[in-house]
Order: sequence, then structure tokens, then C-alpha cells
Amino acid sequence: MFYSFARVVVKIILFIINGNGHYLNKNRLPKGNYILVGPHRTWFDPIYYAVAASPQKFSFMAKKELFKNPILRYILVHSNAFPVNRENPGPSAIKQPVRILRKQDLSLILFPSGTRHSSDLKGGAALIAQLANVPLVPTVYQGPLTFKHLLSRKKVIVSFGDPIYVDRKTKLDDNAQKEIEQQLQEAFDKLDEEVNPDFKYIDESKK
Repeated sequence: MFYSFARVVVKIILFIINGNGHYLNKNRLPKGNYILVGPHRTWFDPIYYAVAASPQKFSFMAKKELFKNPILRYILVHSNAFPVNRENPGPSAIKQPVRILRKQDLSLILFPSGTRHSSDLKGGAALIAQLANVPLVPTVYQGPLTFKHLLSRKKVIVSFGDPIYVDRKTKLDDNAQKEIEQQLQEAFDKLDEEVNPDFKYIDESKK
């Protein structure tokens, strides 16, 4: 209930402050639960991912430090977020999302790079997808990278790619995980080119 209400509020807020969102290839989204994966380019791209893929509902990984504030903790918990220790993830970082995907009507938004300032793909997404028996759906965000630029009403585009299925019989050794990571990266590159062949992501923190 809280999630549905919050999503409506967020949609209204996004329309007011930007009003220039475009969501492409929603027909590629599969039925049932899935893991929406994409490069983490700005702090608000997970919000746009969740809005773009609605009416599907999502759970989120969030760093455990955010749960220390009681007000923020309430919002996060009721928005289907769960805490993860990024320095030492532990087995729960895999088990909890798998349990959610298998037992609840919730998909998962996951950034394989882990942070906004890393382009390295981690193997956790493939393992979660395999154990939960759900596909990975690549997605990309192109648009403003700062809140100031978002207020300027520059165009926001979210585009979805074809689902990537992880065979449950496949042994996810290093080679298998690297192969899936390569598929994801190629899917991100393809989507970026479909949206804008001249697009090039520039990390604002490294300017």
C-alpha cells in the first residue's frame, strides 16, 4: 500500500520538476518477477527505473548506513528496500533478494557495478537470477545527472533491453559469470546506442 502511494507521489513530483520523461521498449519486460539491472549513473536513476517499469513493483538494495535514521528507515522499509553491508556483504546479500523474488510479488532493481562511480560489473546479479529462477533485464538511463539539471527539464530516457536468462544447470564459475557480465555490458552499450549513438557517460565526480 505504501509503495503504491509513494509511487504515485513520486510520479507527480517527477512530472512537476522535469516533465520530460520517456520510457522505451516496455514491451520487452517479461511477465512475472525479474531483476532490472543497469549502470548506476545518478542517485535518482533507480527512481526513474521503478517509475518506468510500473506497474511492476520492486525491492531495492540500500547501504545499511541509510537505515540508521529512523524516519529514513521507515520510508526505506515500506518501500521494499533492505540493508546491505557494502564493505562485507555476506550471504544475506544473496539470500534475501532471492527469497523476495521467489516468495513475493516483487521484482528487484540492482546495479551490478555496486556504486555510481564504478564501471566494474560484479557477479552477484547472475547468481541471484539463477537461484531465484528469474531473468535479468538490462536497462539504461540517459538524461540529467544532477538535480539542478533535472530541474532544467532536460529530456530523461529509460530504455529496456531483452531479458537475459541464466540456465539453472550452469555452474557459475568465474568464466560463466564473466560471460554473463559481458552480455550485460553489451546490452547496455546496445541500448545506449539505440537511444543516442553519440551518448557518452561522464562521471560528474571525476570532472
